[in-house]
Order: sequence, then structure tokens, then C-alpha cells
Amino acid sequence: MGTILKGLGRVQWGGLEVPRGSARDIPTLLSKAAWSDRETGSLALDYLADLVCELGFVISEATAPTVPFLLELAAAPHVACKAEVLQLLLNIYSSREWSHSAADALPKYADNYTHKVQWEVTAHQAVLAGRQVVEGLTGSIDPDVAEAASKLLDALDAEDPSAP
Repeated sequence: MGTILKGLGRVQWGGLEVPRGSARDIPTLLSKAAWSDRETGSLALDYLADLVCELGFVISEATAPTVPFLLELAAAPHVACKAEVLQLLLNIYSSREWSHSAADALPKYADNYTHKVQWEVTAHQAVLAGRQVVEGLTGSIDPDVAEAASKLLDALDAEDPSAP
């Protein structure tokens, strides 16, 4: 069995845009969430959320590359803050700030949103790709994890036309 987060080094974090701070902090924050107690892991996730889903609904360029690692954390048996990871994934999947802003923008400003809308689309697809992980967590013995997984699965089902 391998360890989680092995692929962090394959992402060029320093070249990714985030609202504040640096995307270079993302690997450290993911590692803290993976290997710390619940309180420390939750604090790391709070800071990570500011980088990849600011205010709980604003996606950054670094969001989609982060999602597979969040799914790894959710699936790992030892991670103490799984419910918080699932909540962050739900926030990412539910975000529509850039697409709504683009729809409301004056035509001369619409091009300003094109790449940001694509960040959202790519992040949503990344969360959808982890559907099996989320389905497996709905039966967790931890009621907080089971509830968070169920809420995320409901969101995936509500918007995924291929869902059963």
C-alpha cells in the first residue's frame, strides 16, 4: 500500500493563481490535514479553503488540482478531519460565483470571466470524478462523515444528469 498525497510534487503549485497567499502553501496544508489531529487538520483545511474556495464559493485556479488530493484525504482511514474535507468538496462543487458573474457581466467585460468560469467547470468535474469515494463514505461509522458524504452525494445527484 502506498501513502497518500504522493503526487503533490507533480503539480506546479507556484504557478497557480489563488486569491491570497500562495498556492505553494497547498502541499503543506494538505499534509497537515492528512497527518494531524482533528483540530490541527481542521485549521489547515480552513486556510486551504481560503486558497481554493474563498468565502466558501469563489474558486481559484488552484482548486481543480487540489480536489484529487482532497478526495485522497476523504478516503484515507487515518484522516481525522474527513467531515471537514467533505464539506470543502461540497462548497467547491456548489460554487457558481464566476459563472453567475459572467452571465451578469456587461458584454464588454464577459471575456474577463472566461478563464475563471473554466476553473469552476474543471473543479466541478474533479469533484464528480470522486463520486465513488463519496458513495463509500455515506456508510461511515462516523456520523459526521456519513452526513457530510450524503450531503455531497445529494449535490452531485442533483446536478449530474447521468446519476441514477
